[in-house]
Amino acid sequence: MTSLDLSTGSLRDVNAALQTAESGEFVITHPQGAHALACGLNASVEVKIEGPVGYYCAGMNQLATVLVDGNAGTGLAENIMSGSVTITGNAGQSAAATGHGGLVVIHGNASARCGISMKGVDIVVGGNVGHMSAFMAQAGNLVVLGDAGDDLGDSIYEARLFVRGSVASLGADCIEKEMRPEHLEFLTTCLTESGMDADVSGFRRYGSARTLYNFQPDDVDAASESTERSDG
Repeated sequence: MTSLDLSTGSLRDVNAALQTAESGEFVITHPQGAHALACGLNASVEVKIEGPVGYYCAGMNQLATVLVDGNAGTGLAENIMSGSVTITGNAGQSAAATGHGGLVVIHGNASARCGISMKGVDIVVGGNVGHMSAFMAQAGNLVVLGDAGDDLGDSIYEARLFVRGSVASLGADCIEKEMRPEHLEFLTTCLTESGMDADVSGFRRYGSARTLYNFQPDDVDAASESTERSDG
């Protein structure tokens, strides 16, 4: 295991060492809330960060396994493509924003806009998520073991949201949906992979009502009739 100390080395040098590695295990000590730490990784490396990090930690991650022993600021694992990013503490706003794939695990709480515009990532939050989480979520899964704030899933496309606790309010076009056996099976697997322990029978599922972005045949006919009348 290679040790990288941010109290003696620069952030640029530490990131360069991680980004150029093709394999291996790394431990980063004294992160001191550094921003953009462990970003742009593109190999199957394992990185453990011993302490809290700032904004955009592990952004654009591909293939790498990143563990943060502490809290993270805004934009944790932004635009993650694959691999996994785990933090033992709490995450700031917009965790896993625009994530295309991979797994993001937050053992504590996540602030507002968790999973905003997610595009395929799986996000598991052990605590609560703030308002506007999964806003414009397009694909992937958000699993919340605690409560969700206001406007959950506002303007959602086709992502799936699973919440065990209470939901303050649902956003536009987001509705509660039936929990089927395949959803319980997914939750069981996802929680096991995330290192979480929870009874899957206590979760509720939310998703798109498919009225905001989808035209119905009746709507098309009504629009055509309205156009004909105005032309006449």
